[in-house]
Amino acid sequence: MQAILGRKLGMTQIFDESGAVVPVTVLEAGPCPVIQRKTKDKDGYEAVQLGFDEIKDRKRAMTKPQRGHLKKHGVDTLLRKLHEFQVDDASAVDDVVRVGIFEAGQKVDVTGISKGKGFAGVMKRHNFGGAPASHGISKIHRMPNSNGSVDAARVFKGKKLPGQMGNKKVTTQGLSIAQVDAEKNLLLVKGAVPGSKGSIVVVQKSVKG
Repeated sequence: MQAILGRKLGMTQIFDESGAVVPVTVLEAGPCPVIQRKTKDKDGYEAVQLGFDEIKDRKRAMTKPQRGHLKKHGVDTLLRKLHEFQVDDASAVDDVVRVGIFEAGQKVDVTGISKGKGFAGVMKRHNFGGAPASHGISKIHRMPNSNGSVDAARVFKGKKLPGQMGNKKVTTQGLSIAQVDAEKNLLLVKGAVPGSKGSIVVVQKSVKG
């Protein structure tokens, strides 16, 4: 299994072998203890559940069902994030997944929650061109045009309209790993990854190979 949970620390730049500047995102990846193993005989499929980011035992740190789940599987600490990954053989996964499972040059997909930008119009949210702004030709300017069908008498699902922008689950595929620091649990990924500083991300082997 080549998947791990991590935290986005921010962006910086490094120099490659030719001396060129490479922008990278620094991720604190793991260590992630295996909380639960699911098997084909018992659960119908093979999977492991990883935990990340130990937190203090406060009143609202975790819900009662989450606390009970950790206690059931013999975990004494509270963890901020739990995530399940399907694998070929759950028994073959180590008890603790560390950043060393990746190597420099490898392609990965990074999933996170994008930055929330609040309510936005169609020009900002969907890159609409807008209407003419002068000479009395247009009165709509930055507004969208017709938003439905006369025959259907409703707005079709998926219609591009103003609304909440960002704060959604986003996956950036095919990113390259620039460096792996196993001692400090750091993963340097070329380019930008979704989310704000301090947000939790999921890093796994790229589906594109």
